Parts: sequence; C-alpha cells; structure tokens
Amino acid sequence: MRLPRSVAGWTIAVFGVLALVMGVVGLLWPEALLGMLGFEIPETRMAGDYTGVFVTASSMASFNMGVYYLLATATEWRAFYRFTVVFRLVTFTVFTLAVLADVAPGRFFGVAAWEGVGALATAAGLWWDARRGVGAADSGGRSGTETSSVEPSADAVH
Repeated sequence: MRLPRSVAGWTIAVFGVLALVMGVVGLLWPEALLGMLGFEIPETRMAGDYTGVFVTASSMASFNMGVYYLLATATEWRAFYRFTVVFRLVTFTVFTLAVLADVAPGRFFGVAAWEGVGALATAAGLWWDARRGVGAADSGGRSGTETSSVEPSADAVH
C-alpha cells in the first residue's frame, strides 16, 4: 500500500482507516460501537428488534467504505476525492437533521460533525494541492509511466 501523495489523499486515507476500524469494531463488538454513538444497550432485545442486523449491515458497509477510500488513496483518484466532499456534506446534513428531530441521540451529532469536518478538510486539501500543482498531469520527476493523477482504468473490473 502506498502512502498518500497529496494533502487531500491524507484526508481520504485517515477517513478510510477509521471507517475500516469502526467497521471491524461493529462486526466484532457491536455493543461498543452502539455505546460510542450514544445508543442505549438494553440487557435483552425484544422479538422484532433488528438492531443487531442493522449494526452488522452498517459495520460491513463501513468496512467496505474504508477499503474503497484506501484504494482511492493508493491510486490518487482525485475525482473520487471531489465526489466524497459533496456526499459527506450531504451525510452531515442528514445526520444533523436526525439529531435535531430526536431520531438519533445527541452524541450522534459527533458522527455528523466528523463527516462535515472531513468533507471540509478534503475540500481544503484539494484546494491546497491544486495551488501546489499536485495531481497535475506531469510526472513530478518520476518515470513517464506513472503520474500523480492516476485514474482507474475503464476496464479495471474485467
């Protein structure tokens, strides 16, 4: 695995590692994850309570998202970085509204804040990198076969 080659890449890598770790925590110790998010953990669950299923699904999604973010970092996929800024701001908005509407506990706002701050950090990193010319089509002193703005191949899944 390559280290990030840009400021924006570092913001994506940090989020990716944390998403991956939180996914593992949720899969192996769901009560810890629920506690960190401010949710109550009853002694027993009633019939029809699918909290465990939801935590498993969310944790697996978090794990996968962490992998996606790390893959984007390894390939310096800047279009993905820009995409995440928009959708992390959407996530910030939805999670904040959930707290304000009493759908989620107040501590859950920490997740919203993490998304918002992360989106702004990546946006700032993209801006900073653009000012420095990081991610431009030049090879930055490397061989002509490698550039700092590597885009995934269209046939990468074949």
